[in-house]
Amino acid sequence: MHSMNVRNPVIAGYYPDPSVVRVNEDFYLINSTFEYFPGVPIFHSRDLIDWTPIGHVLTRQSQLDLRTTKSSSGIYAATIRYHAGRFYMITTDVRGIGNFYVTADKPEGPWSDPILLPHGGIDPSLFFDDDGRAYVTVQNGAGYESHIIQYEIDPLSGEVLSEPVNIWSGDDGPWVEGPHLYKIKGVYYLMTASGGTAGDHREIIARSSSPYGPFEDKPEPILTHRGLKDHPVQCLGHADLVEDTSGQWWAVFLGMRPVEGRYSPLGRETFLAPVTWTEDGWPMIDNNEGTVIAADESSLEEQVQRFTPEDGFGPEWAFLRAYEAERYSWTEREGSLTVRGNAYTLDDEAPAVFACLRQQHHRMETGVSLDFTPVTEGEHAGLAARLNNRGYLFWGLTCRSGRRVMELVVKNGEERQVHQYEVSGEGAVQLRLRCDGYHYHCSYSADGVSWHEVPETVHVSVLSPEVNGGFTGVCLGVHASGNGTENASPAYYEGFYYSNIKGDAL
Repeated sequence: MHSMNVRNPVIAGYYPDPSVVRVNEDFYLINSTFEYFPGVPIFHSRDLIDWTPIGHVLTRQSQLDLRTTKSSSGIYAATIRYHAGRFYMITTDVRGIGNFYVTADKPEGPWSDPILLPHGGIDPSLFFDDDGRAYVTVQNGAGYESHIIQYEIDPLSGEVLSEPVNIWSGDDGPWVEGPHLYKIKGVYYLMTASGGTAGDHREIIARSSSPYGPFEDKPEPILTHRGLKDHPVQCLGHADLVEDTSGQWWAVFLGMRPVEGRYSPLGRETFLAPVTWTEDGWPMIDNNEGTVIAADESSLEEQVQRFTPEDGFGPEWAFLRAYEAERYSWTEREGSLTVRGNAYTLDDEAPAVFACLRQQHHRMETGVSLDFTPVTEGEHAGLAARLNNRGYLFWGLTCRSGRRVMELVVKNGEERQVHQYEVSGEGAVQLRLRCDGYHYHCSYSADGVSWHEVPETVHVSVLSPEVNGGFTGVCLGVHASGNGTENASPAYYEGFYYSNIKGDAL
């Protein structure tokens, strides 16, 4: 395995805050999920480059209840570790149950119910020392007051064995967070993110002969592009280190690939880079050298994802705040996914019916055949691209004044635009939503032969966190709503696909 073979991002789309662990020859990686359910996807790899989703850590409402969670609250950065035959995942349910961890015998689960922890702000990490002692290392305070505290627990029971101690305040930046403690060749290394997750984001490190310090700071970041404002990969940080079977160290971390240098609809993605060690024992990744680069999307082979009744929703699928099984049927109509909307819409910070994939390419297309006959005013079904409740687009069928029409809804902050187009009153309609890297384009066909592309386009800035906030990226999929009515008419979806578009680079 060599850095020249890394095709970054190794996990594209909204997969932020990666944490990784090696067990023998297998690597496992997890990400934060915020308001999406199930929580914390888990991936498997043998080479750190090709990752396969194998499930989620938090799959039950007894582990994670997001039904009243606001956009970009919920599950923040998590850490995965392995000790004495058990897997551990520790994280924060922000504005929910707080800090907790769960355990499992196998990474696919099932994982235990949460074991609650009393101390710290966000981004808890677990460290198992050689003597079997277990430490929780966690961010505390806010902004420039952020610092790292640490305390000892019994990992089997969750019993807290020591009072928390303030062990490090990082550099001069705000939001010293995402801490990880390691013991490498007898030295304790404490590594954190700093500077917030935008353009000043960086990874910093310190070391000590004791897990509680005092810590010697490395004066420069070990990972950042904050001095390279024109580089196509930005916001690098929030890293986790892992050693492969040959003794080479690697870092996984988040980065963004902004469009026009300004807008990041794909959100924060998972990157990989080799770690080199200085002669005096510091790990280095990329301190404004610009060596972390992203692969040219135009060189990617075409990748098509579909859903079929045989497969159901695979582990790459997510749902907004909750998965209500009764809303989805793979058997009601042969060959179709039947979806029944609830009373909520994408404007609501509530569990609207939305089954989705992450947008993973700047240039992509998604489409579906939709048979939907709305009968109550405003009920709707179709495709949606969602950043959050402030930034989304909906493209589908709705009922207006007793008539079935095509509707494009664009939500941009406080502004909401609605465009309507004529369509036949019954029968299936084929929908397409395409992004050329800069704009989303919508088209439809009543016969599958002649297509109508609507003149209105949506700039990617509308669905970018830089404009409409939050910590996620765009998710794409099927959305249905009764628009205030709990029992919407059934929407029958067939032939859903998501594909990257080969072609010229951005």
